[in-house]
Amino acid sequence: MLIEFSIGNYRSFKEQVTFSMVAANLVAKDKKLDENNVFEVDNDLKLLKSAAIYGANASGKSNLATALNFMRWFMINSSKETQSTEKIGVEQFQLSTETEAKPSFFEIVFLMNRKRYRYGFEATRDKVISEWLFYVPKSKETKLFERKLHKISVSKTYKADGIQQKTRDNALFLSVSAQFNVEIAKTILNLLTNRVALISTLNDTGYRGYTVSCLIDNKNKHEIFQLLKKLDLGFSDVKVEESEITADSLPKELPDELKSLILKNVEGKLSSVQTIHQKFDGKGSPVST
Repeated sequence: MLIEFSIGNYRSFKEQVTFSMVAANLVAKDKKLDENNVFEVDNDLKLLKSAAIYGANASGKSNLATALNFMRWFMINSSKETQSTEKIGVEQFQLSTETEAKPSFFEIVFLMNRKRYRYGFEATRDKVISEWLFYVPKSKETKLFERKLHKISVSKTYKADGIQQKTRDNALFLSVSAQFNVEIAKTILNLLTNRVALISTLNDTGYRGYTVSCLIDNKNKHEIFQLLKKLDLGFSDVKVEESEITADSLPKELPDELKSLILKNVEGKLSSVQTIHQKFDGKGSPVST
């Protein structure tokens, strides 16, 4: 269960951005916070069930999702999907001479088995500069491991002594630990693999069919359109049309094997989605759509 996610440049507060699901952080700013969107973990922690990020174009919304997606992938795969000579996929902020050569910073705070964990790392394109994992077994945060370049100190609870020497400069110790069956690391990566899902409009191919099916359903279409109207995207309606696809309707020059493949993938139907826009005359009066 994700609590907070932070990204930035080398622990610089000015360049660090944090996305938080902690309800208390928002109540102070918005007294109208919907209590139906809040659930209590314990007496000291309340989290949001859902949260949304709004902002202008090119304001960094997509970068936050991209950074979390990279962090998740690197944690799961850096020990097995990369070679010693490969570069790490971080991108330093190039428009500041102060940060362009400094490491990128990633940190997540999450709940696992009703305990609070804090994991993070700093990395350049060439190597992991630092890495850490802490948790709260009772009331005080306790170190499980901490890494500074080649030096990795490990607690007895983490049970990974001897794995330090097997960790490459461009791989995470957490990822290597899981590969060598360290139970805590395996549980964390299993949580990330099966419980953290990232859906980004930068890669929406896998969700188009589901979106179209929701728009075809009149009840879902109404609810979706009410949301789109509030976002003020500039169109007045959404029109969905379905047409039957047969072998005879496809171009005759297509090979039969390709026709069969197309018919199998579209399941005999092709859907098109159109947005309806209002047209205006020279005086600014609406004339048609």
